Amino acid sequence: MLRSTTRIRNVLEPYKSMTLEFRGYPRSDGRTGIRNLVVVAYLVKCAHHVSREIQYPFREKGVHLIGFPGCYPNEYSHRLMESICTHPNVGAVLLVSLGCEGFDRFGLQTSVNQSDRPVETLVIQENSGTQNTVNLGRAWIEKTLSELEGQPRKKTPIQELIVGTICGGSDGTSGITANPAVGHAFDRLIDQQACCIFEETGELIGCEVHMQSRAVTPELGVEIRASVEKAAKYYNTLGYSSFAPGNADGGLSTIEEKSLGAYSKSGTRSISGLIKPGDVPNKGGLYLLDVVPDGDVRYGFPNINDNAEIAELIACGCHLILFTTGRGSVVGSAVSPVIKVCANPETYRNLSGDMDIDAGRVLSGDSELDQIGEEIFHLVLQTADGFQTVSEKLFHQEFIMTYKSFDPIGPSCLPN
Repeated sequence: MLRSTTRIRNVLEPYKSMTLEFRGYPRSDGRTGIRNLVVVAYLVKCAHHVSREIQYPFREKGVHLIGFPGCYPNEYSHRLMESICTHPNVGAVLLVSLGCEGFDRFGLQTSVNQSDRPVETLVIQENSGTQNTVNLGRAWIEKTLSELEGQPRKKTPIQELIVGTICGGSDGTSGITANPAVGHAFDRLIDQQACCIFEETGELIGCEVHMQSRAVTPELGVEIRASVEKAAKYYNTLGYSSFAPGNADGGLSTIEEKSLGAYSKSGTRSISGLIKPGDVPNKGGLYLLDVVPDGDVRYGFPNINDNAEIAELIACGCHLILFTTGRGSVVGSAVSPVIKVCANPETYRNLSGDMDIDAGRVLSGDSELDQIGEEIFHLVLQTADGFQTVSEKLFHQEFIMTYKSFDPIGPSCLPN
């Protein structure tokens, strides 16, 4: 035991003198971004191709593509698009509309304009179709990139960081390596007054009593427990739970077993609040994001893939995302960088070119959980300061958003 403790002390030595700040891009609302991206946002699937043609030549220059595919209006989708287009990592926005969809493009442009970001809206039906709209969009991008070039950065304390976490492709190693290592990193971040967000209630079924006991107030504890019970009822109505065949192939046996592994990403600190997509915490601490819609089951599965959840974390202000995986996932995200933490050593050997951190070293005895947690913490600060993650270098900019419906949170959900 003495030898193991000494080894941990030695490998953690470089982190003791770390400067707990990053160089970010100040925004007029007082927040600070860790990237200065231009976002091309399509407002209906019919405008997707034109938007992609505008964005693609600039993908290596920090221009990202996002969008909402639906033709019919939805309060949730508007709220998320507004939150993401005014996210601190975003420096300018180009909206692309077909012209007859239900999305409130005027309202979205107004919100972006009020945030002091350059914004332009192109309507394909009013701009002579595909090619002319593409030409207009590319010209605007070129002009805007030159305007953003050289924008000054400022030293920003770690307290202003918002970090989210999600697991995808979980297996029997996730809950004993990568997930608890992220939990350690969350504890470190929260101790420095940063903000950390974990989700999803549908993958925490069976852990509601534990989370209730960690709530900062009894009233918040009741809300947390109710959110998980809502998720269980929702999945029961669908005849489905958040448990995929790949989870079983990877050694997990039940949703409860998967939940315990997912729960370990939250660390050990008190839970400060319960939020829903689009709610941005205004102070540090640990927050649970409820991603299961309210009311009757109307839109099917709460999230059709991991990137739908990442979009919701970004809408809550997350500067970056910690993504744990056991089976292996290669996705990244538009707008906020993704740090991949691989749980399984075999998966890491097969997919090392897509991973940032090998947490599977815990199983071989080459590392300890605390050490992996410190590596994650250190990489969070490096990424915030401008270091590119693997998914960024590979130009992974996945994004998806669907229909949902949520009720506003009550005062018990954010007691502080």
